[in-house]
Amino acid sequence: MSDLIRAAIVGYGLAGRVFHAPLISADPAYELAGIVTANPERSAAAAGLYPSARILSSVDELLAADDFDLVVVGAPTPDHATIATQTLERGLATVVDKPLAVRGAEALALVELAERRGVPLTVFQNRRWDGDFLTVRKLVEAGAFGDVWRFESRFEWSSTRPRPQWKQETSGVDGGGVAYDLGAHLIDQAVQLFGLVESYYGELDRHRPGAVNDDDSFIALTHASGVRSHLAMSSMVAQRGFRYRVLGSDAAFTKWGLDPQEPQLASGMSPLDEGFGVEPAEAWGKLGRDTDAEPVPTERGGYREFYARLATALRGSGPLPVDPRDALVAINIIESLHAR
Repeated sequence: MSDLIRAAIVGYGLAGRVFHAPLISADPAYELAGIVTANPERSAAAAGLYPSARILSSVDELLAADDFDLVVVGAPTPDHATIATQTLERGLATVVDKPLAVRGAEALALVELAERRGVPLTVFQNRRWDGDFLTVRKLVEAGAFGDVWRFESRFEWSSTRPRPQWKQETSGVDGGGVAYDLGAHLIDQAVQLFGLVESYYGELDRHRPGAVNDDDSFIALTHASGVRSHLAMSSMVAQRGFRYRVLGSDAAFTKWGLDPQEPQLASGMSPLDEGFGVEPAEAWGKLGRDTDAEPVPTERGGYREFYARLATALRGSGPLPVDPRDALVAINIIESLHAR
């Protein structure tokens, strides 16, 4: 591997443009060396922001080059498994945006291919570094709740922005919808906090006229630890609910509002800005009981940590930031719920 890790991003939609390109270009361990997009407007935008990156029109063109050490797959969800198979077979370290694949069998095949070939594979579960999630994790680990009974986690919004064509037209069972989009994050967070899932239940609903995939879903998990996780995801709410509520024998914690890092990146804020990932005091959650709950400062969000840990792993000095086998849990649950 060269002194700088030469990274190429496949796809320059939301994932590539808002998350991966800014985070990679801000990390001194990397060179953003290539961006793959067949869209002329996106090609022009990428070239304007990253003039030293090669703008490629196809994955085939990427694979024919010998200029890259790492490929980040930020293409539409249904294409993840096909592209990642190609990059792994080419011997290229690979990051796949969540979910790793649509089917559990596809995801497992990718993990086994990477292990067999000795090629690094990881999944961009960036919301492990949401500031509010880091805060909840810190409180759980400190025993602030006593025995945790229920973990409630919501990711909800209502947007008038046009949805990408693939999201409008891809059925839920084929990777469209909020369960694959947001549930992949929420399940991963719950498992990180409370461990093995013994059983689960879900409601995958559609409310948009003519919708072919779920836009308002709920998934309940029962963990082997005894904790129950109630996870809600929707793109159709008229009023947002709390982001987190954790109920325990001694105390509860309630937090409203979404982590600021995505809107900060979308606005053009550099991940190197001293305000990046910092949440104002008025957005802090509260810990305690109704009569004496106190605000808890939100931990600083750390999306940069993903690529920092990946650089360390690629240089042989540490583990991958996300074990790709972790991604199998959410994929298997969501696939199973779509099949019911």
